[in-house]
Amino acid sequence: MTTSDGAVPSSRALWAELEPVHDVVYFAPEAQAAAGAAGFRGFWRGYFAMRAAALGPVGAAPVTVAFHGFHPSMVARALPAVWSLGTPAAALAARLAGATAALRRSGLDGAGPAADPAALRRAAELAWAAAGEVDVDGRVLAAANAALPRPDGDLETLWQATTTLREHRGDGHVAVLVARGVGPVAAHHLKIAAGETDGEWLRTARGFDHETWAAGAQDLRARGWVDATGTLTAAGAQEHDEIERLTDRAAARPWAALGADRTAELAALLAPMASALLAAGDVPAHGPVGLVRDAR
Repeated sequence: MTTSDGAVPSSRALWAELEPVHDVVYFAPEAQAAAGAAGFRGFWRGYFAMRAAALGPVGAAPVTVAFHGFHPSMVARALPAVWSLGTPAAALAARLAGATAALRRSGLDGAGPAADPAALRRAAELAWAAAGEVDVDGRVLAAANAALPRPDGDLETLWQATTTLREHRGDGHVAVLVARGVGPVAAHHLKIAAGETDGEWLRTARGFDHETWAAGAQDLRARGWVDATGTLTAAGAQEHDEIERLTDRAAARPWAALGADRTAELAALLAPMASALLAAGDVPAHGPVGLVRDAR
């Protein structure tokens, strides 16, 4: 099976389809309610507890560098204090319950238009097989998620598999940025200049003050990657494309292991699910990760 134009989907195309499935854990009301019920009240307490839970009762410093995009003080407001409110095991249970409740509401449970039972079961099997092939060397979030046991239920399996796969890609992306000397704020500005996300929203959502934020923009100007208006230059566009190309390459192993036919089959199964989640409004179309769903 291939895409409509006959091409096998790239690792970026797979990410564009699986990311919305994962992302409900941050934005859907069911996920936020589950976090609150587990003791992690408040959006950011829930966010850091649920995303970091696979690492155990970890503090702020390792999470800041693993997540890469947040001001250290923002992480430190949540970690390690959240572990006095609930355990990592409670956060893991909450995120799985909340995310799958949101997926059910959007019709991904096999009873709705986004996926019939056979399609859901097949998507879960393929995604879990791919997640079992992630290379975890130097990838702390991927490794922690890959070590979790397979949950009961097809929808639960699908969500955890997409989580492992997106953290695998994210870990590789951070490694590429580090290798190319692009810090967190500069990386944000590169995505903004590429039109992938909103600048002021991202600044506040990642906890950066105006001075630090402006310094990141100046870094890109000094490199010749953006002009005085913040628009990508030719050199900046080339660098952005190279970062994404290298990220794609770093994310390729699970899809190579799955094989071209099964990778394309999974992409086709995930596509209506991603569309349903975006249509429901629980996943922002231009969120912080710079999701572009027509990526190939």
